Amino acid sequence: MPARAEEINHAEEEGIKFSLLTNPVEFLGEKGILNGVKLVDMELGEPDSSGRRRPQVVKGSEHDISCDIVIVALGTSPNPIIKNSMPSLELTERGTIKTDEFGRTSIPRLYAGGDATTGAATVILAMGAGKKSAKAILNQLQISEK
Repeated sequence: MPARAEEINHAEEEGIKFSLLTNPVEFLGEKGILNGVKLVDMELGEPDSSGRRRPQVVKGSEHDISCDIVIVALGTSPNPIIKNSMPSLELTERGTIKTDEFGRTSIPRLYAGGDATTGAATVILAMGAGKKSAKAILNQLQISEK
């Protein structure tokens, strides 16, 4: 995990549960409503010529977890599962998720930010995008209540 021990400890103190060597393969739901994620367990294979042990799927490890919100934070570019699960999601020429200044995507009620929209950048920019989106979401919920 490319994070400082201090960051990992703070996340765990906040209640974050890490599922290491687990890979999402499908978002589950009906009529556009998310209700789960299909996952597979991974294990490290034998070292390649560079010495790196690449993850490999553990056969028969497929399992689902229930959820109604997913925050995708998988590296510095959008995971292909996002576009494959949502073909109507507009991307930029660079393959990042297209958003407006508030993080709204081409799909109603779907917001994105961070590296998935900008490409590799800083955590500060990602946090700023999250705050802008949170304000926009709250504003939309307040309008919907009226």
